[in-house]
Amino acid sequence: MRDDGSLGILFFIRKERASDEKKAAVYLRITINGKRAELSIKREVEITKWNSKGGRASGTSEASRLLNEYINLWERKTYQAHKQIVDEGSILSAEAIKNILLGKTAKQKTLVEVFEYHNKMLSEKVGIDHAEATFTRYETTLRHVKEFMKKVYKQSDFLLSQLNYKFVTDFEHYFITTCGCNQNTTYKYIKNLRRVINIAVKNEWLDKDPFQSFSIKFKPVERDFLTQDELKTVEDKKFVVARLDQVRDVFVFCCYTGLAYVDVAELTSDNIKKGIDGELWINTHRHKTETPSNIPLLPKAIEILEKYKDHPAVVNKGQLLPVLSNQKLNSYLKEIADLCSITKNLTFHVARHTFATTVTLTNGVPIESVSSMLGHTSIITTQIYAKVIQKKVSQDMKLLKEKLTVQENLKINQA
Repeated sequence: MRDDGSLGILFFIRKERASDEKKAAVYLRITINGKRAELSIKREVEITKWNSKGGRASGTSEASRLLNEYINLWERKTYQAHKQIVDEGSILSAEAIKNILLGKTAKQKTLVEVFEYHNKMLSEKVGIDHAEATFTRYETTLRHVKEFMKKVYKQSDFLLSQLNYKFVTDFEHYFITTCGCNQNTTYKYIKNLRRVINIAVKNEWLDKDPFQSFSIKFKPVERDFLTQDELKTVEDKKFVVARLDQVRDVFVFCCYTGLAYVDVAELTSDNIKKGIDGELWINTHRHKTETPSNIPLLPKAIEILEKYKDHPAVVNKGQLLPVLSNQKLNSYLKEIADLCSITKNLTFHVARHTFATTVTLTNGVPIESVSSMLGHTSIITTQIYAKVIQKKVSQDMKLLKEKLTVQENLKINQA
């Protein structure tokens, strides 16, 4: 083994691939920072005349002399390839040197390069068919990818050809251990990385998908929602502080429309239309997915809109409701929960869950209709709420069974 800094060069034979019992093919192994790449130099040597320690043919025969000269030539070419990569400022790897030696001199794309390409294309679609938040998520993922490579591999980038299954599993392990992320957060970051890798595969920049044998599942989580009694308590609560009254009204409005924070914040009078039934509807597109969301306005929602039609914030900004920042809303909702004796973690997104469960599905609205109003891209997403309802029905039926059992036992005892 000869070493030039981080470069290791070794010539060896593989007896298991010998063309016969006497001769074996000679191979070159290149090592950079512990990472190897191997290739055949298309020569054979008699096994008994190979010096494993020196990596050369032994003896003074003409055959040994010619083979050793050829090996020396490959060694010089390897050093030259190493120098070429360093001089160009390209990513140094055993695979990169191997590609030069094999004549694959076309510049290989790197992971960061493809990620930045993806994010640039995505940024140009913001406001057209993608939300700013989507672009931000991919920028955050890229930042994490760079930090991961630097911390785990001591590299600033990877050639696409260097990516493999281990890279993916190391990335998963990094998020769970170093970053302390749960399974679902890790799943989201890996999903973003996978999308970028798919672009490389489809463009034939990458021969093999490193995600091919990898799988990670999204772990279903319990979604908090208000029961009918809890919703009624919030609706009827009298607040002395005006800001709490305002936040409660916006929250309740979303309980009866299913709108997410960003969607209700962007509502204007242009989003209110008369439907084919002659009633008022909200016609909008979900900010998150850009899917249409058409929602008939229920009496409670109309009542809240009427209450705020002359509010200064509504008149001056052209909004339908005076919506504060998401951070402030969630902070005030915690106060409202305390004042209403609600122990659940009351956040703005609970309103959307409440619409899906308590307001619609519990009252017999078909899941297809609920999915459409929520602007879900797949009914599978809506089925999560249906499972919540089934669980609630199961709990209610269990209580009913216990009650009937007690009544039956009383009858038996009285007989």
